[in-house]
Order: sequence, then structure tokens, then C-alpha cells
Amino acid sequence: MTRIFSGVKPTGHLTLGNYLGAVRRWVEVDQHQGEALFSVVDLHALTVEHDPARVRRLSRQAATLLLASGLDPELCTLFVQSHVDEHARLSYLLECTATDGELRRMIQYKEKSVRAREAGQGVRLSLLTYPVLMAADILAYGTDEVPVGEDQTQHVELTRDLALRFNQRYGHTFTVPRATRPAVAARVMDLQDPTSKMGKSHENGAGIVYLLDDADTVRRKVMRAVTDSGREVVYDRDVKPGLANLLDLMAAATGGNPEELAGVYESYGALKKDTADAVVELLRPVRERHAELAADPGYVDRVLREGAERARGIARPLVDRAYRAIGLLPAA
Repeated sequence: MTRIFSGVKPTGHLTLGNYLGAVRRWVEVDQHQGEALFSVVDLHALTVEHDPARVRRLSRQAATLLLASGLDPELCTLFVQSHVDEHARLSYLLECTATDGELRRMIQYKEKSVRAREAGQGVRLSLLTYPVLMAADILAYGTDEVPVGEDQTQHVELTRDLALRFNQRYGHTFTVPRATRPAVAARVMDLQDPTSKMGKSHENGAGIVYLLDDADTVRRKVMRAVTDSGREVVYDRDVKPGLANLLDLMAAATGGNPEELAGVYESYGALKKDTADAVVELLRPVRERHAELAADPGYVDRVLREGAERARGIARPLVDRAYRAIGLLPAA
């Protein structure tokens, strides 16, 4: 059976981009076609300045939203990363396999380290090494497939390189995973800046639709989305990125094709209205189910506890094997 792993980082409230770019595929496809594990990767939230209480709050919210979106504990394993020690154990072995040069070439390290310095903050070592922790997240489970957005493909390539290198040096230990991506709306862009990804932690939330935004807020954000010069409705990401983003959203929400949808509309206003309505309807059941789950925290705790136990049972034998392979003396 194909084993699938993916995760979400609790650095901000989950967005429409997270849902369309990753979570919906987990729900509709991945949890049904293999042995799927999904994690709230809270250790990754520690690579930058953070409020501990907020990380805990967002971790629980993310887990609750994943369940509200349709992840079924009977079909998949949902857990919090820090609840399974094997992630940190394996990360150090992979740090001993990776090189300084390949980590410094990671695009996200370059971008985030610049922002940290501009803010007058120090750059944490963990920001440099977190792609290795991400590799440990994946390799600890013998993962075959990693559903990711375009911006994470480089990290999966690093994971593949580290798995191959470890296997060549110390004997076959790890499965070499492959990245998989959804066909439509793999990368949802900010409604106010359609050349930038819709991210959880953007300072200005005007262009970000959060999963817990109420219907009026969603409509307002979509109706105020930046469009492009001219009146012709065409799908062209290079020439009309704002319009293309709306068409991608509409296509993802309705199951349509963005190029075909462009031929349906004669005005930007009509497209915005229909896109807003489609997004509201898409997110309505998620918000409603989240409210039910938030009122029953004991259920969420139980899912996460049982998920961590299952994840630990899969990861521990493999990580123990990696410890022996690299030359560490087994505990008595």
C-alpha cells in the first residue's frame, strides 16, 4: 500500500490557499488511496520569533480544521509532530548527512533570513536546518508520496537526495519519496498581490481568505480583489495575474476549467460575484463542522493521542534501524 505523508505548519490561521493547495486533496484523494499520515508540524513553527501560547492555540486550531475539512481518523493518521520523538531523533542523523551548501541554497531560507535581518532579528540556526527536519518528517515513515505545493518541491528534492546518500553510505534504510501536486489551484495567490502566494502569516490579511472567515468577510475580500487593466476576461497568468487568480479560484471551487470559465464572463464584476459565492459555499461546511468540533475538545485530544501512537509505532522501528546503520550503539 502506498504511504503518504504531509503536514501543515501552525504559524498562522489556515487559509483558502492551504485548503485548495493541499487539504482538499488530502481529504478527497490521499486518505482514500493509501496509508496516509498528516501532521501539524509544530516544531517548524519555532524557526522564527513566536509566541508560545499562540503556537499551541494555532496547533489545536489546525488539527480541528483538518478534521472539519474531512480528514477521517478511521481512514488516516492525524497527529502533532512534537508528540512523536522520532522526528527530532532522525533529524540529527540527517543533519550529519546534509551539507551546509545545499541547505543555504534553499529558497525559503534565503527569503526568510533576509526578512528576519530587515526586522532587526537574529537568524535562528533552525531556519537553516529545518528542511532537514522536514526530510525527517517524511523519511521516518517510509513515505512513498508527498503531496505538496510548488514552493515545497525543492524540499522534497532535498529529502530524496538525503535518502539516497544515506542509503549509499550506510546501507538501504529509507524509501525515496516523490512529490505529487494537484492539477488546479496548486498555488493560490494573494487577492491583493496576485504575484505572491496566499500565505498564513502575511502582515496584511486583506488579500487572504481564512478558513474561519465568515461569509460576509469572504465576499468582501473577493469583491475587493485586485484585477488588471483592460476589460477583456482572459486567462493569462503573465499578462493578467489578478484575473487568472480569480479564474483559478472559481475553477477550483466549482470543478471547472479556468480557460473555459474565462469565456463565460464579459465583466470582472460578474466573475468576482460568482467567485465570492462559490468560495463562501465551499467553506461553509468546514466552518460549521469546526464549530461542532471546537465544542468537543476531548474528541480532538483523543484523535491526536491515538494518531501519535500509530505514528510512533510506524516510525520507531525505522528510525532505530537508521541509528544502527549509521554506527550508533543500540541501547541495552
